[in-house]
Amino acid sequence: MHFVISDQVKDMDSYEKLRQILQQHPSGAPKSASLDEILRILFTPEEVEVALGMVFRPRSIREIARATKVSEEEVEKRCESMANKGIVFSRRKDGNIGYALLPTLPGLFEFPFMAGGGTPVHDRLGKLWMEYHHEGLGQEFARSKTPLTRVITVEKVLDAGIEVLPFEVISAMLDKAQTFGLSQCACRVSVGACDRPRDVCLTFDAFATFLAERKLARAITRQEAEETLNRSEDAGLVHTTNNSQDRLNFICNCCTCCCTVLRGLTELENPNAFAKTRWYATVSAELCSGCGVCEDERCPMGAIKVAEGTAQVDLDRCIGCGLCATTCETGAITMARRDPAPEPPKTVSELALTVATEKGRRDEFLELLRR
Repeated sequence: MHFVISDQVKDMDSYEKLRQILQQHPSGAPKSASLDEILRILFTPEEVEVALGMVFRPRSIREIARATKVSEEEVEKRCESMANKGIVFSRRKDGNIGYALLPTLPGLFEFPFMAGGGTPVHDRLGKLWMEYHHEGLGQEFARSKTPLTRVITVEKVLDAGIEVLPFEVISAMLDKAQTFGLSQCACRVSVGACDRPRDVCLTFDAFATFLAERKLARAITRQEAEETLNRSEDAGLVHTTNNSQDRLNFICNCCTCCCTVLRGLTELENPNAFAKTRWYATVSAELCSGCGVCEDERCPMGAIKVAEGTAQVDLDRCIGCGLCATTCETGAITMARRDPAPEPPKTVSELALTVATEKGRRDEFLELLRR
């Protein structure tokens, strides 16, 4: 994977045209000097020319060539270059390959870091994405009432005697996946604010296949995926995924010091940065020893304080991740259902359309898909 900061600019407006297309996606891409530099690092001028002929669904080489007036041979060459860098998506179906644009999140930010980064250009990109998070992307990503991502509760702390819906149970969601991929965590690679495990980013099915083919991830088994989740829980990392009930596209196992999504709440104070789980932590005063592990080591949101020898939970700050309950030696912390309990959109498609509608760009998004 090779990025170049190029002085050559074939068309000064091409990068802005690409940004405007990215802005039509539910994730968004607000105008910013940081994003402009990011796009110029990620895409060469020749690649931008071809990217402008893509949409957010796979198009054939012939379709892209027809839209851009670039030869099919050259389109294939440039698309392969972009796919290898993780800045466009590719998929093989019925023996044919198609290419599609990736949104800012998850996509353009994460994928180029998933092999590990470590170059001066990756370092520059990390700084730029951090700036862009504060300049506009963090708030734009979470500007809708319906969040694009949600937290998943650690499965082993959910009481077997209480009704739990399938989308709340990680093992049930893993049952729906056919392909599993493991990558480096883009947030910790790019931010580097802690020493927690980096090889914990999980992707599934089409994303997993694409990233493994492009050597941005490695294919793993279902068992390895479960082991990754266990390692993440032991390290105090929060599980987040796409905010829909139908399937997993990814599970980000991350921390509040690095995670782009979690920092949307902790740094930007946006209540719609992600969807909390349908659960919250509750403490039995009779069982609590006041050891302080939940407060000092496990709660990522600072939602637990020990007062007068008993842990107390701030329900407004609790996101329902369950990490506090996993290490409570006395069993004082359990999970209770929120009322009313939030429920994700049924499908990924419904999620995208709901968010696009709430952000006032449903028609533009649908028109782009139909191109």
